[in-house]
Amino acid sequence: MPRLVEVPGYVRFLTASAVSAFGSQVTGLALQILTAVVLSASATQVGIVNAARWVPYLLFGLIAGVVVDRWRRKPMMVATDLARAVLLAAIPVLYALDRLSIPALCMFVFAFGVLSLLFEAANQSYVPQLVPKELLNAGYARVQQADAVAGSTGPLIAGALIKMMGAPLAVLVDALSYLISGLLLASVKAPDPVPDRGARLSLGSELREGVAWVYRHRTLASIALTSHAMLLFNSMVSTVFVVFALHQLKIGEFGLGVTYACASVGALLGGALSARVATRLDVGATLIAFRLLAAVGLLPLALAERGPWALASVSLGFFLVSLAIGIASPVEMSYRQAVTPDRLRGRMNATIRSMNWGMVAVGAPLGGVLADQVSYLFALWIGLSGAVVQALVLTFSPTRRARTADELDPSTADPTRHGAETAAGESKD
Repeated sequence: MPRLVEVPGYVRFLTASAVSAFGSQVTGLALQILTAVVLSASATQVGIVNAARWVPYLLFGLIAGVVVDRWRRKPMMVATDLARAVLLAAIPVLYALDRLSIPALCMFVFAFGVLSLLFEAANQSYVPQLVPKELLNAGYARVQQADAVAGSTGPLIAGALIKMMGAPLAVLVDALSYLISGLLLASVKAPDPVPDRGARLSLGSELREGVAWVYRHRTLASIALTSHAMLLFNSMVSTVFVVFALHQLKIGEFGLGVTYACASVGALLGGALSARVATRLDVGATLIAFRLLAAVGLLPLALAERGPWALASVSLGFFLVSLAIGIASPVEMSYRQAVTPDRLRGRMNATIRSMNWGMVAVGAPLGGVLADQVSYLFALWIGLSGAVVQALVLTFSPTRRARTADELDPSTADPTRHGAETAAGESKD
């Protein structure tokens, strides 16, 4: 069996992913600083800017999965990478011309979100065309590891870059990373056939079938719905935290980078422990236990006070939350694929992902409004309480009976058992 490094084009594909992931870490922090400090935005405005990044997932997420299945993947990835490079490069130019405002930034971030949505859908679907089936799991794992390494080092480097260059210029680093990524992907040689147009159903028919599968399934429904709630409340906390940390805790830009780096270390460690934990606890128990830990892990953020222990407290919170998510997320992803028929996997993933990120578009401005109208701590406690509630709902849902053995049970992958066949039949009328 060939090694991944011997697969034509894979090393370039992985390098493009790693470069882009590092650049994204810089921009993720730079845009937060740019909004909250340089543009002196309120918590509500920070939430609106954050929401603009994820609204496309709510509006177009379901459609993106169908669109990507209808067009060649590599040209779409290259085009969206180069377009994102141009968009980000325009931000420091506008700032230099004194034309950058909150509304303008929202427009750029919204367009960036649309391009990212298309890129991610195409990227996930392209890997099976590039990598042989027997190396597919390893191929995805290497990409995730590259993201984790970028996540653990990127925020620290981003904090230093922002301190030296300022947030607007630091965004150029990410613009350059997307340019490099696009050029690398353009040079990848792999089969990328034009999808068969004759096999298409109507757009609405395909969308309805995927949605019906997710929300009528005996275990996927509770996993998906509580996952949406988790993203809603976590986005409230993460949005308010930026302003809270900079203005009230006074941990500074570099301290913010440290907390994000701790989160990435937690995610990296969680990913390494995930398979071992799932073997001991099985699927349902793993998801429930670490959803609860992810919720309780927000407590150090809500209890943090200005002083020498502020940075340690919030860093601990970020580490615990990311550790828990790092353990639970691969287990959830694997289970979702195992109990879903191959012909529905793309739409299943698109349905859950688009609603998850769509909740960020709702939670981010909601958290900002609560922080401005009441207080930072009130918004943080609402987010923490909601996170605990969704974890408790999952605890008493049918998900507690989810087992690895479900993957070996053909009945769990039979659409007729959960009503998807009916939805499919209706969609073809």
